[in-house]
Amino acid sequence: MRNTSYKRLSPNVLSFIIPLYLLVLHFFPIPITGDSPPLYNPTDIYTVDCGASGNLKAWDNRIWIGDTNSRFSLIEKNKASIISKAAKTSPSVDPVPFATARLSRFQFAYIFPVTTGQKFIRLHFYPSSVAGFDRSKAFFSVKTGGYTLLNNFSAALAADAHGDETVSKEFCINVKQGDQMLNITFTPTASDPDAYAFINGIEIVSMPDYLYYTSPQNGGFQFIGQKNVFWIEMEYALEMVYRLNVGGRFVSPMEDTGMFRTWDEDDDYCVKLAFVPANSSIDLKFTQQQPEYTAPPDVYRTARTMGNNKTENMGYNLTWVLSVDSGFNYLLRLHFCEFQPEITEQQDREFTIFIANQTAENHADVITWSGGNGVPIYRDYAVMMPSQGSNKKQNLYIQLHPNPDWRTRYNDAILNGIELFKVSKFDNSLAGPNPDPPPNSVPPPPAQSTSPKDYDTQLVAIVSGMVACIVAFSTLCLFIRRRGGRLRDADPGASWWGPFSYTSAQSTRASY
Repeated sequence: MRNTSYKRLSPNVLSFIIPLYLLVLHFFPIPITGDSPPLYNPTDIYTVDCGASGNLKAWDNRIWIGDTNSRFSLIEKNKASIISKAAKTSPSVDPVPFATARLSRFQFAYIFPVTTGQKFIRLHFYPSSVAGFDRSKAFFSVKTGGYTLLNNFSAALAADAHGDETVSKEFCINVKQGDQMLNITFTPTASDPDAYAFINGIEIVSMPDYLYYTSPQNGGFQFIGQKNVFWIEMEYALEMVYRLNVGGRFVSPMEDTGMFRTWDEDDDYCVKLAFVPANSSIDLKFTQQQPEYTAPPDVYRTARTMGNNKTENMGYNLTWVLSVDSGFNYLLRLHFCEFQPEITEQQDREFTIFIANQTAENHADVITWSGGNGVPIYRDYAVMMPSQGSNKKQNLYIQLHPNPDWRTRYNDAILNGIELFKVSKFDNSLAGPNPDPPPNSVPPPPAQSTSPKDYDTQLVAIVSGMVACIVAFSTLCLFIRRRGGRLRDADPGASWWGPFSYTSAQSTRASY
């Protein structure tokens, strides 16, 4: 039975309680994961809150350590770096690690003792101006182990281009045998004397061998539009560009399989209305080919499909559009799992996959690939996005189209997850261009005169405007009262406000 006791509260009390309740949930979130151990235990874990001291707990209960900790070293020229504390952080931004930063107009580096193997490196930035350091002047490069991760990078431009307050970058590198130290070096752009480098937070997390790198026992995978196969060799560095839980919710780092990855919703990238089936109770059956830590269970329990209207499905492609830097090769990983009870046999659901407007699979059949219903599987593809003149960015299209009746029982397609990684060039660089500054749509206000004469004129205008508003509002209220009275007399259920309608692009969700 629905609880309706809130109706006894006055609107003024509700206006106070509801924001307070949301604030409590924001700062003291209710845990949604159990106490079960992670599916993967990293050998190396660093979570560094730059510019802070001691141990600090983030909103997700992860512990971050201040960068004065002795487990790693901070090397800086002439001890020139300073610690910055944000004057005020947005309520939506976790103070750990974004409330403090280390910044300098000179090169500085962090040195971490690590083990051999593949690592995630995550860099977190909160671009904000502090005394003597304008956010628009922070241009710098980041290098590690001979790789250029960022070059002439502006966190402010990156954040503004996406309408975000913070920027996080995730990279994958391989630490070779005998390399016991991992250096991450920040260098301001030399061409601008006012340029400086800064960093709010650093993560280093080990990953399982060959999670994204190609195993020697693996024969490589398809290079779209090329005759040769592609390998993610140990000499490459990777940058995670997109990691999407297709059809599902946001998955936080603490809900990952032990590597603290973030899985975003795909709503902003899927351009066609789609069905979103879900099966939260299915018993997923992982195999040796695909270990359980590959992706969180939520990725394989939700998906996007086209529905059961064969005629409509044959007339369009289920499409995702991902904006990427030009001039790089990319590793695209597509996650699949058939969890709908009617899909159990080969050719029950067969479809075509197009990547970058080229055919990647003519007969995509998840049951054939995985071996059965409820068995997760992924497919890797390499795709080249060549330079296009002066265009910094271009769109990478992922499209699914159902096969005809004579090939399949259900004219439909399915996708559960997307991961996209940029692959370093031959010069060991992952650095892409900065986005263009967003257009200034709101012009600055004109200079205001402060002379006594102008002030009196403005005051008279303000008072006159207020009086006019009061008169207009009073007239409107009187009109509404009279009009409403007539409507109530004519029809107790009528409303003075006319009917309205709206359209929604929400997906249709179904559970099994």
